[in-house]
Amino acid sequence: MHPLLNIAVKAARRAGGIINRAALDRGGLQVHAKQANDFVTEVDRAAEAAIIEVVRRAHPDHAILAEEAGSLASAGDEYRWVIDPLDGTTNFIHGVPQYCVSIAVQHRGVTAHAVVYDPVRNELFTASRGRGAFLDDRRIRVSRCDRLRDALIGTGFPFKELSRLDGYLRQLRALMAGTAGVRRAGAAALDLAWVACGRMDGFWELGLSPWDMAAGALLVREAGGLVGDLDGGDAYLERGDIVAATPKVFPQLLAALAA
Repeated sequence: MHPLLNIAVKAARRAGGIINRAALDRGGLQVHAKQANDFVTEVDRAAEAAIIEVVRRAHPDHAILAEEAGSLASAGDEYRWVIDPLDGTTNFIHGVPQYCVSIAVQHRGVTAHAVVYDPVRNELFTASRGRGAFLDDRRIRVSRCDRLRDALIGTGFPFKELSRLDGYLRQLRALMAGTAGVRRAGAAALDLAWVACGRMDGFWELGLSPWDMAAGALLVREAGGLVGDLDGGDAYLERGDIVAATPKVFPQLLAALAA
């Protein structure tokens, strides 16, 4: 395992431990609204602080982009850590066991390493650019699904951008009619990890942030899948709209979303 990936794994597991302990007693959980339908808890902040501590101890000169802390400057910008300490906060608040820790390491603007850790199932998804994707110690691949009509597709609602809801509903209608099924679980990074390991055949969502996508996108690509924005290009981290799928389903999914 690459040294940077090893640090990311250590940080993700430490954050996962904080999340699991907090999940045992959610009665006193303090919840704050960042904006409509978007929440943060002291657990998010504690998990993020733990991740940043691990990263800073090993690489104090690396830049950090974290969901709660924002952009933290460094002496250089060659490396940047993109962190979501608790993807699926609303699920966590309600006791729905579908959330994760997501950490990506970018080198000169390109995602080089990725960790998505599911603390509920104790499943660790990892990838390094050019070295494949893994679930724990097992190599993973996207499914062999080659037809959109046979595909199980994941999605997320554009809850932060309700002005895009009408367009999204048109997409959802097309996918509900033209696939084997559509699922909305509530944690984009984990959805992408599930595409990488073949549990779903594709995924799309609008209005995401880089920390929602960076790690999961590398997992899908290293597992043999394709990832892009709604035009099929590579600007998903900038645009916030992402499409991921098996190689043959990907163009069909793009076409259905554009119809």
